[in-house]
Amino acid sequence: MNFDLTELLQEWEYKPGQVVARRFQGKDGEKIQLRVDLGILQMNAEGRPDGKKPLGNESWYQVYRKRSAKAEAEGDGKKEFTLGSEECSRIQQEAIQYHHRYICFFQLRDFQAVERDCSRNLEVFDFVDEFAESDDMAWGIIQFTPQLLMMRTRARSEARLASKEHRLALAAVEEGLTAIEEFYRENEREDLAEQSGELQSLRHRLEELRKQPPEDELERLRMDLAEAIRLEDYERAAEVRDRLRKLSPES
Repeated sequence: MNFDLTELLQEWEYKPGQVVARRFQGKDGEKIQLRVDLGILQMNAEGRPDGKKPLGNESWYQVYRKRSAKAEAEGDGKKEFTLGSEECSRIQQEAIQYHHRYICFFQLRDFQAVERDCSRNLEVFDFVDEFAESDDMAWGIIQFTPQLLMMRTRARSEARLASKEHRLALAAVEEGLTAIEEFYRENEREDLAEQSGELQSLRHRLEELRKQPPEDELERLRMDLAEAIRLEDYERAAEVRDRLRKLSPES
């Protein structure tokens, strides 16, 4: 067996500052690959990215959720279920795998998969926030909630833009901004909100979308232009073309 990856890496160039990903059908299901500076990360497209089954479960999160449900059901005065440092560490490392995968899915424009993985991690973070042994232990994980909310928001917005739902795309970004602001407020971390890169990114995206005309307006102008040309009304055609260029420079 040849373990040398040189040829494979040479065929797939690494691009600094860019997410370079691809998907393909493997022997045991669909795979996602991410090109990094020192090699390639490969993940399953479904379930836990590395394909492992902790104690026969899909994830450590599933293991601990079952234990918490069992402790609640027993309700016989036993010690309340908590997540210690070892459990939180396992959950965090697992969440990082999903983070790598949803970043790839976003680059591959599979926005439904991005939302799925982001929502999964957000659910995990809520679980940690409820059961971690200490607030500091919980914050070590849930502090990344704004990044998750930003990526889920971007996926929702881009999916709606792809469906030519401009107003819904705008609404998705506004909802995302509100969710991140509420997170900082609920955790009494308003000071962090002032320097939040996630809030800055979404506010910038919101301004961009507000400057973009709805796709239905552009389509109407394109139809008007075609009709003016058909009727040889070149003065009208020039006016419509000017309006199109102002609204959409690439038109």
